[in-house]
Amino acid sequence: MLWIIGALALAVLAVLAVWYRFHRLFEDKVARHVRSLAGELGAQRILAVFAHPDDEQLINGLLTSAKAGGAWLGMVTATKGDAGRQSPVVCRQSELGVIRHAEVLKNGFALGIDEQEVWDYPDGGLPEQPLDELVARVVSAMTRYKPDLVVAFWPASGATGHKDHMRIGLAAEQAIAQLRAAAEGYRGPRFVAYPLIPRNSLLTLGGKTGRFIAENQPLPTHSTPGNAASKVRGWKIHAAQANFVSRAYKMPTRLLYLIWDKEFYAVREMGKA
Repeated sequence: MLWIIGALALAVLAVLAVWYRFHRLFEDKVARHVRSLAGELGAQRILAVFAHPDDEQLINGLLTSAKAGGAWLGMVTATKGDAGRQSPVVCRQSELGVIRHAEVLKNGFALGIDEQEVWDYPDGGLPEQPLDELVARVVSAMTRYKPDLVVAFWPASGATGHKDHMRIGLAAEQAIAQLRAAAEGYRGPRFVAYPLIPRNSLLTLGGKTGRFIAENQPLPTHSTPGNAASKVRGWKIHAAQANFVSRAYKMPTRLLYLIWDKEFYAVREMGKA
């Protein structure tokens, strides 16, 4: 009997050791932890500017905590994700854009997003689009919604190294610069927050792409709870990508978010509008 108890104790210790090892990969002590990034910054109007359906999965914690604090939420998604690889396969590939368009709208509703725009740029083709056109559309969206906090990809790394992410991030930065240079009217957000993947996880698990991202993204300034339940629900809604993170990180989605339990952001203050 004692050997069974001992074996169980060793098994529990082994599981805890593995959990602790992986949990450390998804921490960054440089960042200051806050309950709500929007609450910390005093932001009441938030606009996310992204490339694909499911990009918002990186910022569930920011969005849900902001909504709980009474903030208005908006989101722009530049493509319908029609070139994505299905995981699992849920439809004919020719219909994937229609399915993913619906998925991002459904997940946006579940997250409490008040206004959504899904544009029709080609998935994987944002770098080939005229930058001035992308910038003009982002300027137009920001002018309509007047956010005081914009969430966008860091242009040099795109959070995941995806070129679409980098391109829409650059367009968002240039749109904000244009608005800040305006003589009157809405002059852009007071803050920009760039979602980041923890550096140690990128260097340990991300291979060549992970090293590229880690070397080209800024240090995080803030972390916030990630809202694991919302993220798990979101991947169920994004049915065509439901297995994406479990395959990428080689562990069940729910377990991943018990380990990766924070979101990390680099925040820039642009000044008062």
